[in-house]
Amino acid sequence: MTEQTGTSRRRRKAPKSRARRALTIALVSLGVLVVVVAGAGWWLFSHLNGNLDSVDLDKAIGDNRPAKVATGAQNILVLGSDSRSGANAELDHGDVGGTARSDTAMLMHIPEGRAKATAVSIPRDTLVTRPECRKEDGSTLPSKKRVMFNSIYTVAGPACVVNTVEQMSNVRIDHFVEVDFAGFKGLVDALGGVNVTIDEPINGGKGGLRLEPGTHKLDGTDSLKFVRTRYGYKDGSDLGRIGLQQQFMLAMLTEIKNQNAFGNPTRLYKLADAGTKSLTTDSELGSLTALADFAKSMKGVDANTMETIMLPVEYDKVDKNRVVAAQPQADQLWEAIRNDTAIPAAAKKSPATGG
Repeated sequence: MTEQTGTSRRRRKAPKSRARRALTIALVSLGVLVVVVAGAGWWLFSHLNGNLDSVDLDKAIGDNRPAKVATGAQNILVLGSDSRSGANAELDHGDVGGTARSDTAMLMHIPEGRAKATAVSIPRDTLVTRPECRKEDGSTLPSKKRVMFNSIYTVAGPACVVNTVEQMSNVRIDHFVEVDFAGFKGLVDALGGVNVTIDEPINGGKGGLRLEPGTHKLDGTDSLKFVRTRYGYKDGSDLGRIGLQQQFMLAMLTEIKNQNAFGNPTRLYKLADAGTKSLTTDSELGSLTALADFAKSMKGVDANTMETIMLPVEYDKVDKNRVVAAQPQADQLWEAIRNDTAIPAAAKKSPATGG
């Protein structure tokens, strides 16, 4: 009788043992899952963070900079590099010996409150005074007058471009962001293309892009051709190309908003991976966390309220193939940005375009 009772007790304990083992297995499995997920998250973060390159502007430029604006306004210089080496070697007619220029330059002014923005394009053919700059190899490049704006990147790198814009405008650049060919193409493809509408045809030219008037969905390759189109569109000038670049920027911002990219983790990762692969920023934005925080702070900026204008220019009196800043319009434009006030209508008119 006693033996049967003992056997009965052992049988009654068995379910508890199995329950404990099941609980242990579940906890271990959960622990492994947490480690795997955390590891994957860390890998994704490290991967994206490792994509970024950055430049310390204060170290590269020194003290020769305008004072920071006391308000909460932000000024960001956006550069599009036409490097055709490395990942860009097969793009836009291939490698050109490892050189690169700032093919696109826009000063984004975001007023205090960050509910709207103004993009000021600087024509690449503008003749400017390049200040004394420290080159990327540590040597000093002397100041020089009447140099073409887009050549500065080639000889001295992005920090010298930032310094040049600051000296010509007396506007402090808070941040800079540079995207090269491969990064731009990858970003458009990650979005699944961008819709653009044109009123005049694009008839090939060097880029080979042909589009009739109307709406077109462009992939990364054709988008790159679109923003680089010069010959075969309107008068074939760089000033006409600026209009296409500004139009595409607004279309891309609209596409990102329409897709609710920030609310879709999978889509957001694809965009972040594509965007950061060929991205260079100032050191303050040189981490994924800083870049994400900055992007969140700009959520109020809408393509529908963004104003796009061009630095007022006129054709140079000596070299008709080049332009110079038109006065007093250019000074009025920079003064409004410095003071974070509305840009006067007169400061938006460019004699070179008749507008």
